[in-house]
Amino acid sequence: MSNKHTTKKWRPGFILTISILLLLPFGQAVPSCWADEHLYALNLYTGRMTSNNWEDFFFDVDDLEFKNSYLIGVALARCISKYQDKASFEIEGQIVKHFNIQTHWELNALVAARWEKFWWDDILDTSVAFGLGPSFATGEPEFELKINENTSQFLIYWMLELATGLPEYPRVAVFTRIHHRSDGFGLISNGGGSNAFIFGLKWRL
Repeated sequence: MSNKHTTKKWRPGFILTISILLLLPFGQAVPSCWADEHLYALNLYTGRMTSNNWEDFFFDVDDLEFKNSYLIGVALARCISKYQDKASFEIEGQIVKHFNIQTHWELNALVAARWEKFWWDDILDTSVAFGLGPSFATGEPEFELKINENTSQFLIYWMLELATGLPEYPRVAVFTRIHHRSDGFGLISNGGGSNAFIFGLKWRL
């Protein structure tokens, strides 16, 4: 049996599953974000593409191969729900511009869960976030074609973020992210995807 037919069969179910996951944070019985908090965050960042898999950022750091392909981005996030003082849920929209090997624009939308409670927060305020959603490239990404031999303008996007800041300046933080586009193991597209390492500044509004 052709793998292509199996892939097409699973795509509608996979897309439905992703949609349900994106909506879950809106249905949780958790307190709303506090009215006296800054509900929005403006993220400005830059990054560099790598030919590695995302797992290499954790298990093969010494073998990361950064390529001559860069991006800059701006993202606006809004807190939509909060669980005590431990965790929060956000929605975020991103506009990304690529340079050098690929020059297209990239649009991402995601729902993110953020863990905010660490015992050292009085010294270095820390949070970790994971976000998931759709990604659209305005052109066929040339870097993804180069490393995968196939790609698609529409893919899945996820990010993993580590943000830190000084407690005396609660509105400002620096962050690093893994910026990942994925074909969903072949369920969204017949190949494609890429990874970038990002460094940025977060300003809570």
